[in-house]
Amino acid sequence: MDQEVIFLKRNLHAGKQMTGGFSVNVFTEDELREIHLATLEVLEKTGLFVEDEEARTILGDHGATIDTKRKIARLPPYLVEDCIRSAPSKFVLYGRNPNNDVVLESNRVCFTNFGEGIYVDDINTGEHRITTKQDVADSAVLADYLDNIDVYERAVGAVDKPPETLNIHNAHAIFGNTTKHSFLGGGDRANLAKIVEMAAAIAGGKDRLKEHPIFSVNVCPTSPLRLTLEYCQLVIDTAKVGIPLNIISMAMSGGSAPVSLAGTLVVSNAEILGTVTLTQLVRKGTPVIYASSTTSMDLRLGTASVGCPELGMISAAVAKMAQRYQLPSWVAGG
Repeated sequence: MDQEVIFLKRNLHAGKQMTGGFSVNVFTEDELREIHLATLEVLEKTGLFVEDEEARTILGDHGATIDTKRKIARLPPYLVEDCIRSAPSKFVLYGRNPNNDVVLESNRVCFTNFGEGIYVDDINTGEHRITTKQDVADSAVLADYLDNIDVYERAVGAVDKPPETLNIHNAHAIFGNTTKHSFLGGGDRANLAKIVEMAAAIAGGKDRLKEHPIFSVNVCPTSPLRLTLEYCQLVIDTAKVGIPLNIISMAMSGGSAPVSLAGTLVVSNAEILGTVTLTQLVRKGTPVIYASSTTSMDLRLGTASVGCPELGMISAAVAKMAQRYQLPSWVAGG
Protein backbone atom coordinates (compact mmCIF):
# COMPACT_ATOMS: atom_id res chain seq x y z
CA MET A 1 0.00 0.00 0.00
CA ASP A 2 1.20 3.51 -0.84
CA GLN A 3 2.91 5.13 2.17
CA GLU A 4 0.84 8.33 1.81
CA VAL A 5 -2.39 6.32 1.92
CA ILE A 6 -1.18 4.51 5.05
CA PHE A 7 -0.39 7.87 6.69
CA LEU A 8 -3.84 9.24 5.87
CA LYS A 9 -5.61 6.13 7.17
CA ARG A 10 -3.74 6.38 10.45
CA ASN A 11 -3.98 10.13 10.97
CA LEU A 12 -7.28 11.46 9.61
CA HIS A 13 -10.26 11.63 11.98
CA ALA A 14 -13.82 12.75 11.36
CA GLY A 15 -15.90 14.23 14.14
CA LYS A 16 -13.10 13.96 16.70
CA GLN A 17 -14.20 15.36 20.07
CA MET A 18 -11.87 16.91 22.64
CA THR A 19 -12.58 18.44 26.03
CA GLY A 20 -10.43 21.50 25.31
CA GLY A 21 -10.77 22.65 28.92
CA PHE A 22 -13.73 24.18 30.77
CA SER A 23 -17.09 24.15 29.00
CA VAL A 24 -20.77 24.77 29.70
CA ASN A 25 -23.13 22.13 28.35
CA VAL A 26 -26.53 23.81 28.08
CA PHE A 27 -27.96 20.94 26.03
CA THR A 28 -27.23 17.24 25.72
CA GLU A 29 -26.01 15.81 22.42
CA ASP A 30 -29.50 14.41 21.78
CA GLU A 31 -31.05 17.83 22.38
CA LEU A 32 -28.57 19.48 20.01
CA ARG A 33 -29.52 16.90 17.41
CA GLU A 34 -33.20 17.76 17.91
CA ILE A 35 -32.43 21.45 17.39
CA HIS A 36 -30.55 20.55 14.20
CA LEU A 37 -33.46 18.45 12.90
CA ALA A 38 -35.97 21.17 13.79
CA THR A 39 -33.81 23.66 11.89
CA LEU A 40 -33.74 21.47 8.80
CA GLU A 41 -37.54 21.23 9.00
CA VAL A 42 -37.86 25.03 9.21
CA LEU A 43 -35.53 25.52 6.24
CA GLU A 44 -37.41 22.92 4.17
CA LYS A 45 -41.02 23.68 5.13
CA THR A 46 -41.07 27.37 6.12
CA GLY A 47 -38.00 28.52 4.20
CA LEU A 48 -36.09 31.80 4.24
CA PHE A 49 -37.14 35.13 2.79
CA VAL A 50 -34.39 35.79 0.23
CA GLU A 51 -34.82 39.26 -1.25
CA ASP A 52 -32.01 39.12 -3.83
CA GLU A 53 -32.88 37.52 -7.18
CA GLU A 54 -29.30 36.34 -7.80
CA ALA A 55 -29.24 34.55 -4.44
CA ARG A 56 -32.59 32.89 -5.15
CA THR A 57 -31.30 31.75 -8.54
CA ILE A 58 -28.14 30.25 -7.00
CA LEU A 59 -30.18 28.36 -4.40
CA GLY A 60 -32.80 27.27 -6.96
CA ASP A 61 -30.17 25.98 -9.38
CA HIS A 62 -28.88 23.65 -6.65
CA GLY A 63 -32.17 22.10 -5.58
CA ALA A 64 -33.98 24.68 -3.43
CA THR A 65 -37.67 25.28 -4.07
CA ILE A 66 -38.23 28.94 -4.92
CA ASP A 67 -41.49 30.84 -4.44
CA THR A 68 -40.72 33.75 -6.77
CA LYS A 69 -43.77 35.81 -5.84
CA ARG A 70 -43.12 35.69 -2.09
CA LYS A 71 -39.30 35.51 -2.48
CA ILE A 72 -39.14 32.42 -0.30
CA ALA A 73 -36.41 29.77 -0.70
CA ARG A 74 -37.02 26.34 0.83
CA LEU A 75 -33.81 24.36 1.24
CA PRO A 76 -33.75 20.55 1.16
CA PRO A 77 -31.88 18.95 4.09
CA TYR A 78 -29.31 17.21 1.85
CA LEU A 79 -28.27 20.56 0.34
CA VAL A 80 -27.80 22.21 3.74
CA GLU A 81 -25.81 19.32 5.17
CA ASP A 82 -23.59 19.05 2.08
CA CYS A 83 -22.75 22.74 2.37
CA ILE A 84 -21.99 22.48 6.10
CA ARG A 85 -19.49 19.73 5.30
CA SER A 86 -17.78 21.79 2.59
CA ALA A 87 -17.12 24.75 4.90
CA PRO A 88 -13.63 24.54 6.46
CA SER A 89 -13.41 23.52 10.12
CA LYS A 90 -10.06 25.25 10.51
CA PHE A 91 -8.55 28.33 8.89
CA VAL A 92 -6.26 31.25 9.64
CA LEU A 93 -7.19 34.85 10.31
CA TYR A 94 -4.16 36.57 8.82
CA GLY A 95 -2.76 39.82 10.20
CA ARG A 96 -0.60 42.36 8.40
CA ASN A 97 2.09 41.14 10.78
CA PRO A 98 2.39 37.32 10.55
CA ASN A 99 3.08 37.26 14.30
CA ASN A 100 -0.56 38.25 14.75
CA ASP A 101 -2.01 35.40 12.68
CA VAL A 102 -4.78 33.55 14.55
CA VAL A 103 -5.83 29.95 13.92
CA LEU A 104 -9.58 29.31 14.21
CA GLU A 105 -10.82 25.82 15.02
CA SER A 106 -13.35 24.08 17.23
CA ASN A 107 -11.73 24.18 20.67
CA ARG A 108 -9.27 27.04 20.32
CA VAL A 109 -10.33 30.16 22.23
CA CYS A 110 -9.35 33.73 21.34
CA PHE A 111 -10.70 37.16 22.21
CA THR A 112 -11.77 40.37 20.51
CA ASN A 113 -13.32 43.65 21.56
CA PHE A 114 -17.02 44.46 21.24
CA GLY A 115 -18.52 46.84 18.67
CA GLU A 116 -19.90 49.03 17.15
CA GLY A 117 -20.26 52.04 19.46
CA ILE A 118 -21.65 55.30 18.07
CA TYR A 119 -21.01 57.50 21.13
CA VAL A 120 -17.88 58.02 23.21
CA ASP A 121 -16.87 59.98 26.30
CA ASP A 122 -13.99 62.10 25.04
CA ILE A 123 -10.90 61.30 27.13
CA ASN A 124 -9.59 64.87 26.77
CA THR A 125 -12.73 67.01 27.16
CA GLY A 126 -15.14 64.67 28.95
CA GLU A 127 -17.74 65.44 26.28
CA HIS A 128 -20.29 62.74 25.41
CA ARG A 129 -20.26 62.87 21.60
CA ILE A 130 -20.69 60.85 18.42
CA THR A 131 -17.71 58.76 17.37
CA THR A 132 -15.41 59.89 14.57
CA LYS A 133 -13.03 58.35 12.08
CA GLN A 134 -10.17 59.36 14.38
CA ASP A 135 -11.83 57.36 17.18
CA VAL A 136 -11.86 54.32 14.89
CA ALA A 137 -8.13 54.77 14.26
CA ASP A 138 -7.39 55.31 17.97
CA SER A 139 -9.33 52.20 19.01
CA ALA A 140 -7.47 50.14 16.39
CA VAL A 141 -4.12 51.35 17.77
CA LEU A 142 -5.23 50.41 21.30
CA ALA A 143 -6.38 46.94 20.24
CA ASP A 144 -3.13 46.45 18.33
CA TYR A 145 -1.16 47.16 21.53
CA LEU A 146 -3.17 44.88 23.86
CA ASP A 147 -1.80 41.33 23.95
CA ASN A 148 -5.11 39.84 25.12
CA ILE A 149 -6.95 41.12 22.02
CA ASP A 150 -6.27 38.58 19.27
CA VAL A 151 -8.27 40.20 16.45
CA TYR A 152 -9.86 43.61 16.09
CA GLU A 153 -13.54 44.24 15.47
CA ARG A 154 -14.47 47.83 14.65
CA ALA A 155 -15.10 49.12 18.16
CA VAL A 156 -16.69 52.37 17.03
CA GLY A 157 -17.87 53.86 13.76
CA ALA A 158 -16.88 56.91 11.71
CA VAL A 159 -20.24 58.56 12.30
CA ASP A 160 -18.81 61.93 11.27
CA LYS A 161 -18.52 60.69 7.69
CA PRO A 162 -21.36 60.36 5.11
CA PRO A 163 -23.50 57.26 5.83
CA GLU A 164 -23.15 55.99 2.26
CA THR A 165 -19.34 55.75 2.60
CA LEU A 166 -19.02 55.17 6.36
CA ASN A 167 -17.81 51.57 5.95
CA ILE A 168 -15.04 52.64 3.58
CA HIS A 169 -13.83 55.22 6.10
CA ASN A 170 -13.97 52.59 8.87
CA ALA A 171 -11.80 50.24 6.81
CA HIS A 172 -9.34 53.01 5.90
CA ALA A 173 -8.88 53.95 9.57
CA ILE A 174 -8.55 50.30 10.65
CA PHE A 175 -6.13 49.05 7.98
CA GLY A 176 -3.67 51.84 8.70
CA ASN A 177 -3.67 51.44 12.48
CA THR A 178 -3.55 47.75 13.37
CA THR A 179 -1.43 44.82 12.24
CA LYS A 180 -4.03 42.36 13.53
CA HIS A 181 -6.79 40.69 11.55
CA SER A 182 -9.85 42.95 11.37
CA PHE A 183 -13.59 42.35 11.34
CA LEU A 184 -15.73 45.04 9.73
CA GLY A 185 -19.00 45.64 7.96
CA GLY A 186 -19.03 45.78 4.18
CA GLY A 187 -21.98 48.16 3.98
CA ASP A 188 -23.15 47.38 0.47
CA ARG A 189 -21.80 45.89 -2.75
CA ALA A 190 -20.11 49.11 -3.90
CA ASN A 191 -18.48 49.79 -0.53
CA LEU A 192 -17.22 46.23 -0.27
CA ALA A 193 -15.52 46.50 -3.66
CA LYS A 194 -13.60 49.58 -2.50
CA ILE A 195 -12.64 47.90 0.79
CA VAL A 196 -11.34 44.87 -1.11
CA GLU A 197 -9.27 47.19 -3.34
CA MET A 198 -7.68 48.78 -0.26
CA ALA A 199 -6.96 45.42 1.35
CA ALA A 200 -5.52 44.03 -1.89
CA ALA A 201 -3.14 47.00 -2.17
CA ILE A 202 -1.92 46.26 1.36
CA ALA A 203 -1.71 42.49 0.89
CA GLY A 204 0.09 42.65 -2.46
CA GLY A 205 -2.69 42.04 -4.95
CA LYS A 206 -6.08 40.31 -5.09
CA ASP A 207 -4.58 36.85 -5.53
CA ARG A 208 -2.43 37.35 -2.43
CA LEU A 209 -5.46 38.71 -0.55
CA LYS A 210 -7.44 35.57 -1.41
CA GLU A 211 -4.61 33.43 -0.03
CA HIS A 212 -4.01 35.62 3.03
CA PRO A 213 -7.13 37.72 3.74
CA ILE A 214 -6.30 40.38 6.33
CA PHE A 215 -9.94 41.13 7.17
CA SER A 216 -13.28 39.38 7.53
CA VAL A 217 -16.76 40.70 6.77
CA ASN A 218 -19.51 40.78 9.40
CA VAL A 219 -23.00 40.04 8.07
CA CYS A 220 -26.19 39.95 10.14
CA PRO A 221 -29.41 38.34 8.90
CA THR A 222 -32.67 40.04 9.85
CA SER A 223 -34.62 37.92 12.29
CA PRO A 224 -36.83 36.09 11.89
CA LEU A 225 -35.58 34.23 8.81
CA ARG A 226 -34.95 37.16 6.45
CA LEU A 227 -31.96 37.60 4.13
CA THR A 228 -32.26 41.13 2.74
CA LEU A 229 -31.06 42.38 -0.65
CA GLU A 230 -27.87 44.05 0.64
CA TYR A 231 -27.15 41.10 2.92
CA CYS A 232 -27.33 38.57 0.08
CA GLN A 233 -25.17 40.73 -2.19
CA LEU A 234 -22.50 41.10 0.51
CA VAL A 235 -22.50 37.34 1.15
CA ILE A 236 -22.17 36.54 -2.57
CA ASP A 237 -19.44 39.10 -3.30
CA THR A 238 -17.44 38.27 -0.17
CA ALA A 239 -17.51 34.56 -1.00
CA LYS A 240 -16.41 35.25 -4.58
CA VAL A 241 -13.22 37.01 -3.48
CA GLY A 242 -12.41 34.44 -0.79
CA ILE A 243 -12.80 36.69 2.26
CA PRO A 244 -14.00 34.97 5.48
CA LEU A 245 -17.61 35.67 6.49
CA ASN A 246 -18.66 36.13 10.09
CA ILE A 247 -22.39 35.24 10.08
CA ILE A 248 -23.86 36.87 13.20
CA SER A 249 -27.46 36.06 14.06
CA MET A 250 -29.04 38.67 16.35
CA ALA A 251 -32.38 37.05 17.06
CA MET A 252 -34.09 38.29 20.22
CA SER A 253 -35.85 35.71 22.35
CA GLY A 254 -39.39 36.91 23.00
CA GLY A 255 -39.16 39.47 20.18
CA SER A 256 -37.95 38.26 16.81
CA ALA A 257 -37.64 34.64 17.98
CA PRO A 258 -39.60 32.28 20.28
CA VAL A 259 -39.33 32.96 24.00
CA SER A 260 -37.76 29.55 24.71
CA LEU A 261 -34.01 29.02 24.46
CA ALA A 262 -34.38 26.03 22.12
CA GLY A 263 -36.84 27.86 19.87
CA THR A 264 -34.55 30.88 19.64
CA LEU A 265 -31.67 28.62 18.68
CA VAL A 266 -33.71 27.07 15.88
CA VAL A 267 -34.39 30.50 14.35
CA SER A 268 -30.77 31.58 14.78
CA ASN A 269 -29.48 28.27 13.41
CA ALA A 270 -31.73 28.46 10.35
CA GLU A 271 -30.47 31.95 9.48
CA ILE A 272 -26.83 30.94 9.87
CA LEU A 273 -27.08 27.60 8.07
CA GLY A 274 -29.07 29.19 5.24
CA THR A 275 -26.25 31.69 4.79
CA VAL A 276 -23.57 28.99 5.04
CA THR A 277 -25.40 27.16 2.25
CA LEU A 278 -25.37 30.26 0.02
CA THR A 279 -21.64 30.86 0.62
CA GLN A 280 -20.68 27.31 -0.28
CA LEU A 281 -22.79 27.33 -3.45
CA VAL A 282 -21.06 30.53 -4.56
CA ARG A 283 -17.57 29.25 -3.73
CA LYS A 284 -17.04 25.88 -2.15
CA GLY A 285 -14.65 26.09 0.79
CA THR A 286 -15.43 29.73 1.65
CA PRO A 287 -14.34 30.26 5.29
CA VAL A 288 -17.32 30.97 7.54
CA ILE A 289 -17.71 31.63 11.25
CA TYR A 290 -20.84 30.46 13.07
CA ALA A 291 -21.62 33.55 15.13
CA SER A 292 -24.22 34.96 17.47
CA SER A 293 -25.04 38.08 19.40
CA THR A 294 -28.44 36.61 20.21
CA THR A 295 -30.06 37.48 23.52
CA SER A 296 -33.49 37.90 25.10
CA MET A 297 -35.68 40.96 24.72
CA ASP A 298 -36.55 43.02 27.77
CA LEU A 299 -40.34 42.79 27.41
CA ARG A 300 -40.83 45.81 29.68
CA LEU A 301 -38.56 48.18 27.76
CA GLY A 302 -38.53 46.52 24.32
CA THR A 303 -34.73 46.48 24.22
CA ALA A 304 -32.05 43.82 23.81
CA SER A 305 -30.82 42.57 27.19
CA VAL A 306 -27.10 42.52 26.45
CA GLY A 307 -25.21 41.15 29.45
CA CYS A 308 -28.16 39.25 30.94
CA PRO A 309 -27.75 35.60 32.06
CA GLU A 310 -29.74 34.43 29.03
CA LEU A 311 -27.12 35.86 26.68
CA GLY A 312 -24.47 33.70 28.33
CA MET A 313 -26.70 30.63 28.11
CA ILE A 314 -27.43 31.26 24.43
CA SER A 315 -23.75 31.90 23.67
CA ALA A 316 -22.76 28.62 25.33
CA ALA A 317 -25.40 26.77 23.32
CA VAL A 318 -24.34 28.46 20.07
CA ALA A 319 -20.72 27.42 20.67
CA LYS A 320 -21.87 23.83 21.11
CA MET A 321 -23.91 23.96 17.91
CA ALA A 322 -20.85 25.25 16.05
CA GLN A 323 -18.74 22.43 17.46
CA ARG A 324 -21.40 19.98 16.31
CA TYR A 325 -20.99 21.32 12.77
CA GLN A 326 -17.19 21.48 13.15
CA LEU A 327 -17.23 25.21 12.41
CA PRO A 328 -15.39 28.00 14.25
CA SER A 329 -17.71 30.08 16.43
CA TRP A 330 -17.94 33.71 17.54
CA VAL A 331 -20.20 34.56 20.45
CA ALA A 332 -21.02 37.56 22.63
CA GLY A 333 -19.76 37.61 26.21
CA GLY A 334 -19.43 39.87 29.20
